This record gives sequence, C-alpha cells and structure tokens, in this order.
Amino acid sequence: MKNKTSCLPREGEARPSRCPDNSAFKQQKLPAWKPQLTIVTVLCTFFLTGVFCLSVGVCLILSTNSVREIQVDYSDKCSDCSKLRENSSNWDKECHCSVNFTLKEDILGDVFMYYGLQNFYQNHRRYVISRSDAQLLGRKVNVQKSYCAPFTTYQNGTPMAPCGAIANSMFNDTIDLFYNLNSSLIQVPLLKTGNSWWTDKNVKFRNPKSYNLSSAFAGTARPPYWQKPVYLLDEEDERNNGYVNDDFVVWMRVSAFATFRNLYRRVRRIRQFADGLPAGNYTFHISYNFPVTKFKGRKYAILSTVVWSGGSNPFLGIAYVVSGTAAALTGFVIAAIHLKLRKKKTYFQK
Repeated sequence: MKNKTSCLPREGEARPSRCPDNSAFKQQKLPAWKPQLTIVTVLCTFFLTGVFCLSVGVCLILSTNSVREIQVDYSDKCSDCSKLRENSSNWDKECHCSVNFTLKEDILGDVFMYYGLQNFYQNHRRYVISRSDAQLLGRKVNVQKSYCAPFTTYQNGTPMAPCGAIANSMFNDTIDLFYNLNSSLIQVPLLKTGNSWWTDKNVKFRNPKSYNLSSAFAGTARPPYWQKPVYLLDEEDERNNGYVNDDFVVWMRVSAFATFRNLYRRVRRIRQFADGLPAGNYTFHISYNFPVTKFKGRKYAILSTVVWSGGSNPFLGIAYVVSGTAAALTGFVIAAIHLKLRKKKTYFQK
C-alpha cells in the first residue's frame, strides 16, 4: 500500500496526476453508519423477521385456499380431434368436441376462464427472442433482419405478420361455456376484451396506421399455423383485431415454466350469472385446433376466482413460510450457541 504522504507534492514539484483529490469523498472519510452488532440486536432481527414472514405466509396460504377453482383436462376427451391435428395437412378442417362437468356449489363473484398448457416450453432462448417488437408497434420493418427466422417470409418473399415462432405457435382453440338448465343449453356470456395488461395493450402493441386494418396489413400474410390473418382475429369487434387483439397480446407474454395458464375469458355477470356461476351441470364446447400430442402435452380449461393475493398459486405463501421458519430456527441456533459459550466463559472465570 502506498504511503498517504506520497501523493503530496514536494516543494517546487507539480501534484502527481494519478493522486486522488484531498476530499472527504475520494479519501473515504464520509460519515457512515457503523452498527455495533450485539447478541440482542442480532436475535431480535432474526426473530422479528421470522414472525413477519410466517404471518404473511399464513395469510397468503389461507387466502389462496379460499379460491374456488375447477380444472378440466380435455386432452384425452377430445382424442378424435387430437388425432386429426397430428397431421398438419388437416389444418383447414374443423373439429369440435364437448366436455361435461358439474359444479357442486355456486362460484360467487367474478369468474375467470383460463386455458392451461403442460409440457410446452416457452423459455427456450431462441423461442423467446423470436419476435419483432418494432413490427408489433406498427412500424414498417424488414423482418428478415429481425430474430423471427425461420418465420419471417414465405418462399415468394411475402413477409409474415406477425413474424416469429411465438406468434406462429399462438394458442387457437375456441372454448365456449354452456349451462345446462332444465334440459336446455344456455350459453354463458364471456368477455373477450380487457384481459391483457394495460401496458401491453396501450404501449407495447399497436396496429399500423391506415384507414382500415385490411389495407394496413396489405402485402403481408398470416403465419403458417394460423387459420386467419391478423386483422380478422375477432370478426365481431373491429377494435379487438390486429396486434392489439387480447388473445394475441396475452399469448405474446411468454411463461418461464413448462406448465402455465393464460387468461382467456371473463364471465359477464348478467341474467342468471349476475352473482357468478350457479351450481349445476355445464359443458365446454371446444373447437380443437392446437395440437399437443407431438410434444406429449396436455390442455386444460380452467374456471377460477381470484382474491386480493391473486389466483390459486400457493408458491408465494409457501416461500414466506419457509423463509420465516429458516429465520426463526437460525435465531434459536444463535441463541443456543451464545448461551453455551457464556456458560463456558463463566466456568473458566471461576
């Protein structure tokens, strides 16, 4: 280590260029808080942290357990459609199936419908980056210079809109819910908009500017696995088309795990469903388009409520309980070591 006086200029000499200024900041003399750790403060910190984490964890777990949820696996129940979709040449053939289930109790409050996928890995690096954010903002870009390859253009040079592997693999099953009342089917009204994040819908995704969407996407073509172009994703609501379509926006937020669920619809609380879903027999009518057999996947239709802490995922509550337990146990271990050493010290002093 250099002597501190070595940076001081001698008489008649200039100050060395690499020497720091003689200031409190550069000489590390700023006032700082230097806590003196005692056994009392350490134990209090561990025990208070443990109590806090355990309390929050128990509250989160109890809140999660109050969520009402029903999950229907329709992978095998739609086996005929699944076999049809194994052959990619049948992409233009429609296939429908129905799955019956029963609600033993009313599901009160807001009810959300999700679709779930198992064994579908969206966290692969090449898959995650296979998109063009500039294109999704409605800008005119050369997709061949993006990370969308190989889903950029067709052999004739027509660019894909949207490009990339994420968009091409978009979940495209159609799920409708029917309530069986007195031998008659009543379709449950579902909301298809307002299901995406505000920042995604209004900041990250925009349609190209034009007097109509069909002209805005002129000169482009749908991705290979899509059945319709991007400007016809919702033929009932023109405002829910193009890159701002809610189903598309939700799908483009990729999951970190192989098993995940995405919000698909919300039950509109009107008529018989003003208070939620009444107990009874229900049927999912599914237009089966998304193949999963090649990667040994599963598909689910999920009805669930939410609470102040979110959905039915207990991970956060369990994490708090584990952290709180670890902190409390560490406090007990430190206290035991301290008492043992203090007894030995008292013995030797005698």
